[in-house]
Amino acid sequence: MNHKLKVALAQIAPVWLNKSETLLKVERSIVAASQEQAELIVFGEGLVPGYPFWLALTGGAEWNTEVNKELHAHYVNNAITIEKGDLDAICKLAKHYEMAVYLGVIERPQDRGGHSIYASLVYINQEGTIQSVHRKLQPTYDERLTWAPGDGNGLQVHNLKAFTVGGLNCWENWMPLPRAALYGLGENLHVAVWPGSEHNTKDITRFIARESRSFVISVSSLMTVEDFPKDTPHLNRILENAPQILANGGSCIAGPDGEWLVAPVLHTEGLIYHTIDFNRVLEERQNFDPVGHYSRPDVTQLTVHRERQSTIKFVD
Repeated sequence: MNHKLKVALAQIAPVWLNKSETLLKVERSIVAASQEQAELIVFGEGLVPGYPFWLALTGGAEWNTEVNKELHAHYVNNAITIEKGDLDAICKLAKHYEMAVYLGVIERPQDRGGHSIYASLVYINQEGTIQSVHRKLQPTYDERLTWAPGDGNGLQVHNLKAFTVGGLNCWENWMPLPRAALYGLGENLHVAVWPGSEHNTKDITRFIARESRSFVISVSSLMTVEDFPKDTPHLNRILENAPQILANGGSCIAGPDGEWLVAPVLHTEGLIYHTIDFNRVLEERQNFDPVGHYSRPDVTQLTVHRERQSTIKFVD
């Protein structure tokens, strides 16, 4: 059964901007998925501690305002610092249940000074080891007001049974060259994580599957006005312009032929399960393989810089 993999899509809402409570929700999802013998579980973009919805609702581009400064500081204080062990409990659960995890977090890394934050996609293998941390290359539109741009270090793939799995954050999935980098590494199970809503997932999920002849898992979060904790700074200001539904889900799976295995699921919180068969990849690669027999590296090649970027290099 090495060619079959049971996956769980965790379409859940965060306990918004509350790191500890959202991590507990992630842990409960992993335990629940273990009871269904899931071998891979995927969570949405920036789930811990949540997406910066306030930027579009409170004049996020206004310069030097109290509301933007205080919300940003609150966000940074609830971000994940991997070096300080914030994901240790998740890693222990992954090892205990022999379950791989893709988790979207807002990362506050010490290797960049510890004050800027990144939308990062963390891969934890079935032995409970963090194998890659992919920092979103280009935050989208208003996200740039709170997230810093990442680097190519996390453009990695990982072996999981017969599969080779890789992933990207949100609109990175629309960037042809990062996709091509993962294809070139042998990816055949692509994970796309989103803050939520089927307008993000309904087109690109099937497109990537058809382009790459791979399985594609898209996982989105949920968010309604009821999901804002009462102690959120400037909550009244946020709710003035907030729609009832900010993220409606849309998690889904497409097969290597680009057809739905699980069509986008809306407005439903919980775990979505499906078992995928690696042999379908080989069947669809028969007529098209974008980095194999249907490529021309003598004409076009991609250069990828994967060094982890830092402002300082010490020579002692």
